[in-house]
Amino acid sequence: MTGAGDPQSVPLRPASTVMLVRDVPSDIEVFMLQRTTSAVFASGMYVFPGGRVDDVDAAAELDELCDGMSDAEASDLLRVPSGGLAYWVAAIRECFEEAGVLLARDQRGEYVSLGDTDAQARFGELRHRVHDGQLSLAELCRRENLRLAVDAIRYVSHWITPVGEKRRFDTRFFVAVAPSAQDPLHDDKETVASLWVTPSDALSRAKRGELAMIPPTIANLEFLAPHHSSRDAVDAAQRIGVPTPILPKLQFDGDGRVVGIVFPDDPRYAKMP
Repeated sequence: MTGAGDPQSVPLRPASTVMLVRDVPSDIEVFMLQRTTSAVFASGMYVFPGGRVDDVDAAAELDELCDGMSDAEASDLLRVPSGGLAYWVAAIRECFEEAGVLLARDQRGEYVSLGDTDAQARFGELRHRVHDGQLSLAELCRRENLRLAVDAIRYVSHWITPVGEKRRFDTRFFVAVAPSAQDPLHDDKETVASLWVTPSDALSRAKRGELAMIPPTIANLEFLAPHHSSRDAVDAAQRIGVPTPILPKLQFDGDGRVVGIVFPDDPRYAKMP
């Protein structure tokens, strides 16, 4: 039996997150954002651009604006009956809203260039309009003659928030090479700081307590760390195929307080309810 106080009754919200990577001498860097301390989820944490999959991301009109993947193909990869393409679309939309990077191609088949001040100003305004819901991603694509580069975004991992949390997300993580003619920057609303950092340095700084992170972020940085070119990282993601969903469990003490998180590879996991 479920009710308002039953942790099993908390709905799972679909979400998408994308790791933008770029090449630097002998290594790669990934773009990270710090969430505002007023955020209701992961406040103050360093994360990758991402957020909820909204109804607008599943609009039928978007299918014809996506390059290289149909909804049927996306849904098969995510192991869902339908609507899988919305996760890729959400990753693109959230990346544009939060980081100002638009993973879309122009009529020449090249990524949008924001190399001049006019383009920066125009797309900066479009970014805010999409974020505020005044302009849909489909409308943006039609206005600017763009196509969404879903074929350049690789599925990496699948994390599900533990039962017992007040907010639960069913999150798909992706990786993509950052467009060279676009410079990401936090939005100063949901995110208050940003940086490019090598995965190994990010992990070291997290261990020292300099960058606060939640476990899925750390795990995905660990996936990136062995790869020293953006192409290697994207190819490695492609080889994963269908990631195994990861659903951690909360560990409680005798008074019902959370004292830890147990992951599926822990011997204690199978014995826990």
